[in-house]
Amino acid sequence: MLKIHILGIAGTFMGGVAALARELGHEVEGSDQAVYPPMSTQLEQLGIALKQGYQPQHISADCDQVVVGNALSRGNAAVEQVLDDGRSYTSGAQWLSENLLPGRDTLAVAGTHGKTTTTTILTYLLQSAGREPGFLIGGVAEDFGVSARIGSGREFVVEADEYDTAFFDKRSKFVHYRPLVAILNNLEYDHADIFPDVAAIQRQFHHLVRTVPRRGRLIVNGEDRHLAEVLAMGCWTPVETFGLDASLAPQPVQPQGHGDRADERAAANASFNWTARMIEEDGSVFAVIHDGVEVGEVRWPLLGRHNVMNALAALATANAVGVDVASVLPALAQFRSVKRRMEVIGQAQGITVYDDFAHHPTAIATTLAGLRAKVGAARIVVAMEPRSNSMRLGAHAQALAPSLDIADAVVFLHRPELAWDATTVVSSLRGEGFAVADADALIAVLRERARAGDHVVFMSNGGFDGAPRRFLAALSGGA
Repeated sequence: MLKIHILGIAGTFMGGVAALARELGHEVEGSDQAVYPPMSTQLEQLGIALKQGYQPQHISADCDQVVVGNALSRGNAAVEQVLDDGRSYTSGAQWLSENLLPGRDTLAVAGTHGKTTTTTILTYLLQSAGREPGFLIGGVAEDFGVSARIGSGREFVVEADEYDTAFFDKRSKFVHYRPLVAILNNLEYDHADIFPDVAAIQRQFHHLVRTVPRRGRLIVNGEDRHLAEVLAMGCWTPVETFGLDASLAPQPVQPQGHGDRADERAAANASFNWTARMIEEDGSVFAVIHDGVEVGEVRWPLLGRHNVMNALAALATANAVGVDVASVLPALAQFRSVKRRMEVIGQAQGITVYDDFAHHPTAIATTLAGLRAKVGAARIVVAMEPRSNSMRLGAHAQALAPSLDIADAVVFLHRPELAWDATTVVSSLRGEGFAVADADALIAVLRERARAGDHVVFMSNGGFDGAPRRFLAALSGGA
């Protein structure tokens, strides 16, 4: 048994690493700069000691190994001390690849959007099929109560992030995982702090493609031209596509050395191996179709076209490892997804309050479209914290207002350190728009504007100063 210190332990990925290390029997401690639910709650429940701030003295003298999160850079006091002391250190992705993945069939879920939800759906399907999979999800899955588990089955499902690995390893995290099956969910420009353009991200995705064996499978969004370009760089693995709109499909790419008949049919008629027939417009009910044959219907609590796409990717992957898809479709009726993915945290004074992780214009637009399909003409009010590195740098500023067209009102938390002027975005909104300097002012504006029947959605990939639950508490208290 080792004593491990995890730098960046409150992050969704590193918190999962902490849970796995603890389950393996190691003594785990950690430190982080920003600590907030749901990961802080998981760590507390696991009994893992957590210290605030990256101070060298927070790392125990008898610590055997330091696992370094990718949020830490050279110049960080704890990192500098680890290097000066000559301590053993590694990255979270490398630790996972060395300690959990050998001997397992790794199923990796990659993509700009939907990784966490798709990883959770796939894990849930495998569990429903009796496979007892291991998993590491970038969020706390409601159906499992934790973000990571070793599992006793052969499969290990991992959310495969394209973000870089660590200050000493600038490859994307997902190149460490060597999956048997990889989902390529979508590919757009993001992570402006490390990638200069889409081509740089495509190159990392192709590094992942290179690691998937001939006996494995690539499950690819057939509507995504950027992914089609990735496969055109070279592909040595059978490909199955999923999608809803065949008119968006680029010319399918044949794997080198393979003549899969399903792919040939897809090339001939520009359809997909996996698609859906929408029974309810909001995506809550749909039929699953595999190679032109209807497999069955899904009735579940999730909403939106994007979640139907996520389900198709997960179903295709479960099928690739031998699960009878028709037999597990009914289980999705009980699926509860992940915390902070359009999570309804409560209702008060006739107002429904949601906490959501969306932080990219495409994810924002698709999430709100799903909600609109559900609530009809009811007012949607969005409270937004532009917090991701790409958001803070202004990489998505021009696309932000159009992504919020569905909202009737938007309140931006425009912190002083934001590198771009939110007033330009606010003035371009279709509905009402406000920019405020802190969470207190944001809650005040929401209290003034929200009324019975409204749906108020908080969107941030950070803690948002606890604003969602503070707003709900203010409504509930009537103060």
